[in-house]
This record gives sequence, structure tokens and C-alpha cells, in this order.
Amino acid sequence: MSYSLLHVVHLLAAIFFIGTLFVEVMLLGRVRQQLGAEVMQPLDKAIGARSRVVLHWVVLFVYGAGIGLAWYHRQALANPFASSFATLLSLKILLALGVFITFGLVAMLLRSGRMTPARYRRIHWAIFVQMIGIVLLAKGMFYLHW
Repeated sequence: MSYSLLHVVHLLAAIFFIGTLFVEVMLLGRVRQQLGAEVMQPLDKAIGARSRVVLHWVVLFVYGAGIGLAWYHRQALANPFASSFATLLSLKILLALGVFITFGLVAMLLRSGRMTPARYRRIHWAIFVQMIGIVLLAKGMFYLHW
């Protein structure tokens, strides 16, 4: 697969992923407070079921394309402190791994029944902040030089 196609797939999947988190954190967080649990519980259940199906595919595409892009930059990644691009790309990959691990934590907490609404909000905020960091690093890779 060409670099350009991988890049477009990665960008689109990242947009969908971050957009979903934005809606969860910035919009639904406030709506939950205004409407109360009796209204939001069935809505949260429906949104959660749908987002799990969609996000599995989005995660597959964002990480799959990301691995492909990392392969194209394997020489830079071999020495992550040799250039600003390699350093920022390495940090971006570390944050992406952190997001992946955090989602694994969410799955474990949901399966074990230890997920609480407060924990759910904190984890979503943490993932959202990590994703913003990834976006800033992605842009910085091409604009920041030292």
C-alpha cells in the first residue's frame, strides 16, 4: 500500500476516533448532568453498544495504518534522538501505545464490573488528552525543528 493511501486512511480514522471522544467528553458529559441518569442510562447503553462496534473498526484502521506508516519511517525510528522528526514521531507512538493500553484497561474494568461512572469519565478525559497530544505531535513533526 502506498504511503499516501496509508496516510489518508490513518488521518481519517484518527479524525473519527478523536471526534467520537470529543462528543463523549465535551458534549455528552454536560448533557448527562442536565438530563439525569434515568434519561441518559438507556442512551448511554445504546451509544456504547454502537460505538464499540464502530470503534473496533476505527481502531483497526488507525493502528494498522499507523504501523504501516511507522514501517516507512523505520530508519528514523531506529535512532529516535537523531532528529526532531524522529523524536516527535517516537513520542507520538508512545502516546498511541498509551491510548491502546488505556482502552485495554477500560475493557478489563467493564468485564470485571469495576467500571464506575466517575472512573469512566476520568479515563475518557485521559484518552482525550492523550489524543490531543498525538495530534499536536503529528503536526509538530513537520513544523518543529531543532
